[in-house]
Amino acid sequence: MQNVAAQRAQRLSELPFEEAGARSALLQGTVASIVDIWKHRELLGLLTRRELKARYKDSSLGFLWSLIKPLTQLLIYAIVVGEFLGAARSLNNFAVYLFSGLTVYLLFSEIVGGATSSIVANAGLVKKVYFPREIFPLSAVGSAMVNFLIQMVILLVAAFVAGTLTFGPHLLYGLAAIGVIIIYASAIGILLAAVNVYLRDIQYLVEVVLMLVMWGSPILYHWTFATSRMPGWLAEIYLNNPVTLAVIGFQQAFWAPGSGGEPLPQLAIRLVIAAVVGIVCLIIAQRVFSKLQGNFAQEL
Repeated sequence: MQNVAAQRAQRLSELPFEEAGARSALLQGTVASIVDIWKHRELLGLLTRRELKARYKDSSLGFLWSLIKPLTQLLIYAIVVGEFLGAARSLNNFAVYLFSGLTVYLLFSEIVGGATSSIVANAGLVKKVYFPREIFPLSAVGSAMVNFLIQMVILLVAAFVAGTLTFGPHLLYGLAAIGVIIIYASAIGILLAAVNVYLRDIQYLVEVVLMLVMWGSPILYHWTFATSRMPGWLAEIYLNNPVTLAVIGFQQAFWAPGSGGEPLPQLAIRLVIAAVVGIVCLIIAQRVFSKLQGNFAQEL
């Protein structure tokens, strides 16, 4: 036994030293973390697949459940808000309008919600093995993207049937909206994943906030309905909210053509600015995460 222990100690002493704590500040530390995550990309893929399999474990319908929930929401909102409350009378092709906003919002909601609880949910791995902890919230991004792609198929089919799907530069609004949502959802998810380790109420608070964000986004109503009831400065804050911009961008890509929707002025510039600001927020969130992750094992 002593020989085995001695041999193990010898092998460990020959391994190169790897710093497990926070890297150096800002950009240099972020680049180092990205390189570290890239080295563990296979593990990221495994965790993403595990997340997807665990979600529909022992389910007969499997991935179809990722369609049933949004389609059920679409049906309820289309009937209650669209028909009973009359929203469909003021918006052409209301079902496509609704599902456009709902699809991109659910991507944001799923990433933030899944990433926030990801570290706590994987406490066993965090306490036993070292690898970049950012992999856990990023695996939530991967699984959310799979569900999003499934829902996108339904949106494209619905837009085609309704005659609102046309090919042109306006489709770039949809790509920009996806990018903005992924950037901001990842930044928020990474930050909250770290904070949730120390303050477990965060994951429950997130559920409430996400519900408020949904009703505060122009998904069930046109953005002009909200801004017409706001002072100018508040309307600008509302319109430059990244979730609002992404929802409007998706509607502009898949609903506005053929529906006569009023475009948001300077939407492309707004999306670009939002993406740049979002990247800065993502870097800051990762650095905060890196500072906090040193005590994850003790807190868990």
